[in-house]
Amino acid sequence: MSRITLLEDEPTLCDEMAAFLRKRGHAVQQAWRLADFWPLMAQTGIAIIDVMLPDGSGFEAVQQLRALSPRAGIIVLTVRGSLDDKLTGLGGGADHYLLKPIKLLELAAVIDSLARRLGEGWRLDAQRHELASPSGSVIALSAAELVFLRTLARARGAPVSRRSLIEALGHDWLTYDERRLEQLVSRLRRRCEEGVDQPLPVKTERGKGYSLTESMQAV
Repeated sequence: MSRITLLEDEPTLCDEMAAFLRKRGHAVQQAWRLADFWPLMAQTGIAIIDVMLPDGSGFEAVQQLRALSPRAGIIVLTVRGSLDDKLTGLGGGADHYLLKPIKLLELAAVIDSLARRLGEGWRLDAQRHELASPSGSVIALSAAELVFLRTLARARGAPVSRRSLIEALGHDWLTYDERRLEQLVSRLRRRCEEGVDQPLPVKTERGKGYSLTESMQAV
């Protein structure tokens, strides 16, 4: 799962891409103008940027995002296919320059390839029992914390039920005190904020369980 920002001024296309990428487990933000994009840059792992926008050029967004986040993934998706445009986009910091119309599955493949190369998001190391934040800070994990996070990572952003998590931890969910699971999550949140100075990317799904809110690569 990646943190993706779409900068696209055509509402139908933007909504279609956003819905498709969310179904694949990505966290998606949408912007229709440069003015909407600027506040979202700090939370962007991968950006998909159109060139022709109502308040300026997408090439400016490419340059600004690359300057702010050297490790961000940047994909230009546009109808402008001249060599000069491609050189401007790639020279400004884009990783890929794609032409519309594009098949959504092809776009997804480009995103997945880019995310693997960037190592974008959180990283869960099962051998070392460690969790690394996107900034590279690391905290050590207990065996139960590792199992909890690895189970969520495998779900790729989809909610995981309390029963599934409890059984993954090796307990009978009928006799298990669910407050123990809540305490595990609470301790992990606190240790994450103290150890890496970032909130744990785990959301409590009311009546369901828990889910990841950001990309987490399990290795």
